[in-house]
Amino acid sequence: MEKSVPWEQGNIKKEMLSDAERTDQFSKLKITITRLFKDIIFISLGILAAGFGLKGFLLPNEFIDGGVTGISLLIEATTDYPLSILIVIINVPFIILGYFQIGKSFAVKSIIAIIGLAFALEGIDYPIITSDRLLVAVFGGFFLGAGIGLSVRGGGVLDGTEVLAIYLGRKTGLTIGDLILAFNIVIFSTAAYLLSIETALYSILTYLTASKTVDFVIEGVEEYIGVTIISPLSEDVRIMIIERMGRGVTIYDGKRGFGKRGDNLNRTDIIYTVITRLELNKLQTEIQKIDQKAFIVMNSVKDLKGGMIKKRQFKEK
Repeated sequence: MEKSVPWEQGNIKKEMLSDAERTDQFSKLKITITRLFKDIIFISLGILAAGFGLKGFLLPNEFIDGGVTGISLLIEATTDYPLSILIVIINVPFIILGYFQIGKSFAVKSIIAIIGLAFALEGIDYPIITSDRLLVAVFGGFFLGAGIGLSVRGGGVLDGTEVLAIYLGRKTGLTIGDLILAFNIVIFSTAAYLLSIETALYSILTYLTASKTVDFVIEGVEEYIGVTIISPLSEDVRIMIIERMGRGVTIYDGKRGFGKRGDNLNRTDIIYTVITRLELNKLQTEIQKIDQKAFIVMNSVKDLKGGMIKKRQFKEK
């Protein structure tokens, strides 16, 4: 009986490998296109929202915001230069810095977003909503912050201040928040001198509203907590988190550190899970039912991707 020819087997393997490679490439291309489409949607919505906040609220009432947008608004309020040109020109050095500090994709998306905002300011006839200074400060800041936040979700920025803060933070060791605060103190002090103290105070309110809105858009409504649990009953805790809380867990192999030099320290499983703040009380209660002496460490979590984070599978008993 004749055996299979090795050359034929090699061809079959190559064809199978080629099919697998094509499937993998198609999957990667699909992910890239989907991500690009989402980024375009986010940036487009960000441009429209920011343009509405500027032309519908801030510009007609000579209010300013913080960051590069604030500088542009301040110059526009004291000179005859159009805001659309100022936003592009003043952001250019920050985008160049972002190209070297963050990457090419970020720089390209940011350029598109900023130029898109300039065209929106020139080409879209936004209605003037109100002249009430408090409403202007709150809702102008809200829509501007929503626009900036949506653009960040799309992988770009409408304001290059944070790029400079990241760069200076790496050079000086200061936090990004401290640097942005110092940057904005200078802007609002200048606004108080060139415009008026009242306008500067309302502009600070605009900045605070925009800042909180950016955080809301980027981070979402829910606040996530990373929980580390150390207990001799770690297996029971693991099963409880999976079955009763509907959450995933990660298990680390650890060793208890309490003991004198030379002691044989016991090994233990360390459980890590991520839940929402609303679920924290339930998790602590369930852990206490299993082990009242369990050691629990909780930390706020900013960015999440994948896993069982979005599932809501409580099993009340």
